[in-house]
Amino acid sequence: MVQNDSMELLKRLIAFPSVSLTPNIALIEYVQQLLAQAGIRSTLFREASGTRANLFATTGPAGVPGIVLSGHTDVVPVEGQAWSVPAFEATERDGRVYGRGAADMKGFVACAVQAMLRAAHRPLARPLHLALSYDEEIGCVGVRSMLEALADTWLRPMLCIVGEPTMMQIATGHKGKAAYQAICCGREGHSSRAPSYLNAIHVAADFVRGLRAAQDHVAEHGRQDTEFDIPYSTLHVGKIGGGKALNIVPNECVVDFEIRTIAGESVDDLLALGLDHTRKLMAADARDGRPRAELPTIRQVNAYPGLEACVEPEVMDAVAASLPRETPKIKVAYGSEGGLFRQHLNAPVLVCGPGSIEQAHKPDEYVEVSQIKSCDEFLERLVVMLACC
Repeated sequence: MVQNDSMELLKRLIAFPSVSLTPNIALIEYVQQLLAQAGIRSTLFREASGTRANLFATTGPAGVPGIVLSGHTDVVPVEGQAWSVPAFEATERDGRVYGRGAADMKGFVACAVQAMLRAAHRPLARPLHLALSYDEEIGCVGVRSMLEALADTWLRPMLCIVGEPTMMQIATGHKGKAAYQAICCGREGHSSRAPSYLNAIHVAADFVRGLRAAQDHVAEHGRQDTEFDIPYSTLHVGKIGGGKALNIVPNECVVDFEIRTIAGESVDDLLALGLDHTRKLMAADARDGRPRAELPTIRQVNAYPGLEACVEPEVMDAVAASLPRETPKIKVAYGSEGGLFRQHLNAPVLVCGPGSIEQAHKPDEYVEVSQIKSCDEFLERLVVMLACC
């Protein structure tokens, strides 16, 4: 049985308010110090301000393929959420640990750090690596500089395990994502003469309706992958901003939206489908002499690739055998840095971690204590495998 220090480390990690786009360096340096005390070498990859950083650590022999445990240290904001417990102070009760990041994904980070500390005291035949990144929640931003640097080294892992919450099931793939802004333009004027001008918010409304029509089409006629709980690609609007005052017809409205694709579906084709529906709606609106709108200007903000696992059968069998119980393999709708590991390092990737995505990004986020224990046992078996192979 694994001695469980991961719970205490998880509580310590929750106390770092490492919200995306804010400093995570205190957390990273704390982990680096823990690793150094065990003789584990690590490298930091800092962003320009020096307040955020990735960490890459290795224990075991160099020059041979090993296993990478990958996790992100950033969490989503808590403002506007009704928490019943302190968000950045771990609360343990009824077999759960509550706190921002408990499930997504400081639970796995704590288990992975402890696995590294245990592995440092074993004569490993293959190395164990730890990759911790920043700003994953806003599009896997931070990890890219680390992977670009690692791509120029000897590192070619036999496997990367991304510890996003899967309830300790093996996820063999996830959808890709592209995030966009649509700038919808109008022509301002006094609201008493609103029909004489072009309302940018109305243009945005047509665009949103166009995306919804595209989504309906994709759900019925698009590619399907039944291994996902939502088996088709999705188009989602997350934010709209426009207008200066009630009595001014607005001249600009910005729509933030995303497209998540299953394998074989083109983001460009789905965007074109949404714009085609928008064009038809605009044509219907431009009647009776009303001002004619132009299609929004689309700007891509961020994108990361989907993940289609390509894991050797013997490696997959070894990972599955390391889990506390046999579980069906799944695919997950949310994204991760896994596709980037595959892209930059040509590494086989699986997603497997403690907790449920259903708890992520919510008030009173939690992870079951039993999930942390299961993750500890899983990683301990992987360490034993690295010592034997």
